Amino acid sequence: MKKYHDNTQCIHGPEHFEDPHGALTAPLYQTSTFAFKDAAQGAARFAGEEAGYIYTRLGNPTTRELEQKLAQLEEMEDAAATATGMGAVSASVLSFLQQGDHLIASSALYGCSFALFAHMLPKFGIEVTFVDMTNETELKAALKPNSKMLFAETPINPNMTVLDLKMLGDFAKQHQLISVIDNTFMTPLLQKPKHFGIDIVIHSATKYLNGHGDVVAGIVCGTKEHIELIKLTVLKDIGATISPHDAWLINRGLKTLAVRMARHCESAQKVAEYLEKHPKVSKVYYPGLASHPGYKFLGEQMKGAGGVIAFEIAGSLQDGEAFINATELCTLAVSLGDPETLIQHPASMTHSPYTPEERQAAGISDGLIRISVGLEDVEDIIADLENAFEVI
Repeated sequence: MKKYHDNTQCIHGPEHFEDPHGALTAPLYQTSTFAFKDAAQGAARFAGEEAGYIYTRLGNPTTRELEQKLAQLEEMEDAAATATGMGAVSASVLSFLQQGDHLIASSALYGCSFALFAHMLPKFGIEVTFVDMTNETELKAALKPNSKMLFAETPINPNMTVLDLKMLGDFAKQHQLISVIDNTFMTPLLQKPKHFGIDIVIHSATKYLNGHGDVVAGIVCGTKEHIELIKLTVLKDIGATISPHDAWLINRGLKTLAVRMARHCESAQKVAEYLEKHPKVSKVYYPGLASHPGYKFLGEQMKGAGGVIAFEIAGSLQDGEAFINATELCTLAVSLGDPETLIQHPASMTHSPYTPEERQAAGISDGLIRISVGLEDVEDIIADLENAFEVI
């Protein structure tokens, strides 16, 4: 099979689609079950002796197209699509850990990932230690004889801390840990964790992969062995599988991923530079700025800095609230990767599952504001922010 560049693969996928009726766009297989030609075929498929589809929870042609595209983009052997981003997080963890195992997780994570690890996993006898993964000494100190997995995201939501993937990949290999990285903020176009020894890569496909704010979904990429285990256990029996319609929408969104990410990155860079110079902003967190510690990873680990910016208002929590409420073009909403610019307050929204003490440990202050820079004209985005600053 011919190897294409990522931008081309986003459109065409691993194989050039050919429809018997000549349709340019792959059809949506909106069906719950699949018919067998006879009992012998049904038995053969259930026994795994014959390739083919049985029931959409177990597999679907539309879903499979999405999985193959993402596996190829991440340069992994295979992928599993899930109903939500958290479905991808839980599937990547529950498929490999059991009672008595130990998980090492980043101290700063998406709020629901943190809640799953801090509050749910211990109920089932899985021990979790949260560490600052920029500190290799702290990472080593967290190791236990029962450690089985390392889980992190980079850049970290919401304060945009960038982790050293090579260090994490080498550490996990040295200590026989399964390494899992949430690559949502970067997409496979800007960062490929496999290049640094990471075993499993996950995405909230709700975000940039879909790119239109009309789907919730997730993706897990890994070896054929890892993905088969995920599909035959957690996804099959717990059931967080994606609907064919959502998979079809993401397949559609992927066709414009390259041009969208280029625009997101270009505009975010300009917004971040504007914010860094503003007298009412005390700090800006964006890896595209030379002042950000993650800037050194641009070029080798990351091809771009992404479209998400966090910043601190030089004032009170009430000033931050007044600022957000004063925006008109920016939409007050959680999530990211949409065409619309989204603005939100992590402490009271996406990271509310953290206690105040946990937020402080993760570097999430009460005054932190996060912006997902959209596809509008960047001058309009900056003008909207400038008008909002006038109220504080």
